Amino acid sequence: MAKILTLNKISKIGLADLPASYTVSDDEKNPDGIMVRSAKMHDMEMPESLLAIARCGAGVNNIPLDKCAEKGIVVFNTPGANANAVKELVIAGLLISSRKIVEADRWVQTMKGTEDVSKAVEKGKSTYAGPEIKGKTLGIIGLGAIGVLVADAAIALGMTVYGYDPYLSVNGALALNSKVKKVDNIDDIFAVSDYITIHVPATPETKNTFCKENIAKCKDGVRILNFARGELTNSADMAEAVASGKVAKYISDFADDYLLGVENIICLPHLGASTPEAEDNCASMAAMEMTDYIENGIIVNSVNYPRLTMGRAAGKARVCVLYKAESDAAAKALAVFGERAVQSASAVKGTYGYAIIDADATEADKAAVEKLDGVIKVRLI
Repeated sequence: MAKILTLNKISKIGLADLPASYTVSDDEKNPDGIMVRSAKMHDMEMPESLLAIARCGAGVNNIPLDKCAEKGIVVFNTPGANANAVKELVIAGLLISSRKIVEADRWVQTMKGTEDVSKAVEKGKSTYAGPEIKGKTLGIIGLGAIGVLVADAAIALGMTVYGYDPYLSVNGALALNSKVKKVDNIDDIFAVSDYITIHVPATPETKNTFCKENIAKCKDGVRILNFARGELTNSADMAEAVASGKVAKYISDFADDYLLGVENIICLPHLGASTPEAEDNCASMAAMEMTDYIENGIIVNSVNYPRLTMGRAAGKARVCVLYKAESDAAAKALAVFGERAVQSASAVKGTYGYAIIDADATEADKAAVEKLDGVIKVRLI
């Protein structure tokens, strides 16, 4: 019976996908797994019992990935589970970046009590006119689950779509609309786009993608949307670009003091995945990922350990070995079992590796594997 700690309010629909034998609590002291949304975990002391952390969402900035990897704690996320929710908000962002909808509402609200208010607002509405998005060019940086859905929706709305993603996956390529014009240089996105939206994780390479240098490469009057991560934009540079008119409008799902109170900048309170449907989807996916790892040692959608799946051999125990990639721990672990091993698999991701061995294994075998150089953690299921 596994024990699960929840650090945020997790969807009941998602929790229902955990086995009935599992206990779920928000104060469990020795959990086997943690389910989390936005709670900050960097200063958290990780209990020795902890096997896995499942982030109910895509971003994992709130989790100390390296610290977890060093302790043999597998961190999962749920890519694509909230993609439709974010896509819908991006489309809303395209519209409010063009049609001055937010500004128009704010102005109309000030007219309360005005005599013949209907006539009065008709006279002032020209101030809030804006262009249609049909026929315009949208540049998408990042063609993952969200980027692909945004591309489909934009094409359906009559836009010309350019896409940039140097790490486009096979699944992403297969899902990508054939009408998307894929470019190999991000500068091509800046050069051709009337609107730009970004959908990539925050990494040292992507930080400040929207900076003074790159904004200068854009068309005058470009409209930029960031519903991915606040760190992707240099806020001071963006505020300056908007004030100068180089950027006609900036829509961000991330509040920043540089951006607040600036005309033609609209900040939302990180609403991208804030739908009941997305929360249910993310929690369900996280629950199933965590369960499959705890019960069967299967790793899918981990951000700090490699993907590895293997059907279980009937009647055999399963040995799961987390190790340093530079070591030969996988081969040595397999040698411990010799002919008693009926099947095995291993994989490496970055500096960490993972191996699964189905064999006639005992606790003594587990202890022997734990002593091997490079081994971080061993589980016997």
